[in-house]
Amino acid sequence: MTESNVPDLDPEDRKIVTLARSARARNGVPEGAAVRDDTGRTYVAGTVALASLRLSALQTAVAMAVASGAKSLEAAAVVTEAETVAVADRAAVRDLGGAATPVLLAGPDGVVRATVTAG
Repeated sequence: MTESNVPDLDPEDRKIVTLARSARARNGVPEGAAVRDDTGRTYVAGTVALASLRLSALQTAVAMAVASGAKSLEAAAVVTEAETVAVADRAAVRDLGGAATPVLLAGPDGVVRATVTAG
């Protein structure tokens, strides 16, 4: 896993962080996530917590991308209080985007704390 501080973001990366933050706030869930596919389309999701189904926000966003026909990912973002990106979340991004796909980790305030690779 590669990790670095992210002081300045590309506008497209800022967009997925903003969308992830909005999903978290709008739905009142612990996490919000957004992914951008190789054509520039974005998929936004929140945590799914049903009695029979539990998915993190990032897993849900990746599933939405796959269900919509995405072939690859350019980037992913998760807004959470967690200090790290869960291994299962990185694996979901890696499965669709590859090991080098960047995953932005932001706090509830939208400030990106780190970027990690999916691999």
